Amino acid sequence: MNKIDLSTEKLKEQVKNLSESAEQLPQKVKNLSDNATQQIRNLSESAGQQVKNIADNAEQLPQKVKDLSDNATQQIRNLSESADQLPQKVMQIQKKMDGEIRNWVFHNLDDLPKGIASNHLTDVCLVLEGGAFRGLYTSGVCDALMEADINARCTIGVSAGALNGINYVAGQIGRAAHINLKYRNDPRYVGGLAYMQNHGIIGFDFLFGDAGKEYPLDSVRFYAPNRRFVAVATNCMTGQPEFFERGECEDILQACRASASMPFVSQMVYIGEQPYLDGGCSDAIPYQWAIDEGYDKIIIVRTRADEFRQERETMDNPATRTMYRNYPALERALVESASRYNKQCNDIEMLRRKKKVFVISPSEEIDIGRLERDTKRLGDVYYMGYKDTKRLMPRLKEYLNKGE
Repeated sequence: MNKIDLSTEKLKEQVKNLSESAEQLPQKVKNLSDNATQQIRNLSESAGQQVKNIADNAEQLPQKVKDLSDNATQQIRNLSESADQLPQKVMQIQKKMDGEIRNWVFHNLDDLPKGIASNHLTDVCLVLEGGAFRGLYTSGVCDALMEADINARCTIGVSAGALNGINYVAGQIGRAAHINLKYRNDPRYVGGLAYMQNHGIIGFDFLFGDAGKEYPLDSVRFYAPNRRFVAVATNCMTGQPEFFERGECEDILQACRASASMPFVSQMVYIGEQPYLDGGCSDAIPYQWAIDEGYDKIIIVRTRADEFRQERETMDNPATRTMYRNYPALERALVESASRYNKQCNDIEMLRRKKKVFVISPSEEIDIGRLERDTKRLGDVYYMGYKDTKRLMPRLKEYLNKGE
């Protein structure tokens, strides 16, 4: 086949293809037309829906505007009422703050009893229970005793009782009350700063240092050998009470520090190589020591009402077992402290009925926290002890004079 024949065949093929394309063209045009029509219909429907939505929103707009207006009106009314109440609220807050500030330091410090006890000694052993700031009751009792010229030849104290005993033996009427009611809310004495400096909730460095500068301890009289003074602390290794007597132990003030170091909120105090904590952990009211020492006249000062008893073993809990797991004897002493305390209370009641001891106890239950901050309430506790002792004085003197 020559070249002309090939060109003719190719041309025929092209003509055929063009013919077929021409036949398909109307269908393609129809398809494009249908597609365009559908798109136009869709756009029309979408535009119609949008117009409808706008119309619906336009119908709801007055209600929405009304709701916003009502809400704004209510808020304005609330703000107006709050503004009206603001002076009253400010006054209430101010009164609360004034009360707290007013009770920060006892406001009748100058009215507290003060003076120096006589040198006359009474042949009696004075037993002082602890109880943290319930010890203000004991302060009132001791001041009333000193004013009545009852200066015990022997004094034994536990915890706050030991601290009160220092001032009683020194013969300084009002010193304990002045320090506690003036400095209770000083963080150097009680609180965070005390803990940082002394590793315990009570700042003994401040108590025996800065506070002692303003209210100096009569050391000559305190250390005089004509009176016995004993502080009770708990040996953490044995769980037993130990009795540190001034003049026999190396440092009686260190023993008092140990005696008043409350468990859980204080680190152990070392005397020699032995760790100690609060004497109340093992012997809350050490009347038995006085009996064993042969005293036939014993005054017991309580910081709980006569009928008070511990309802349960409050120390029998995971905190005790966890914190003192390395001191099993101390842990056991703490766990058994409630039942031991209740037995002591029952024994004291029996001894009182037999007139073996004379008990001075709160005429009503002292309803304050162990670390009470309100100095007015603490002042009330002090005066309760002071007045209770004055009221009991005739009977007390009768007890002291028995057998004479």
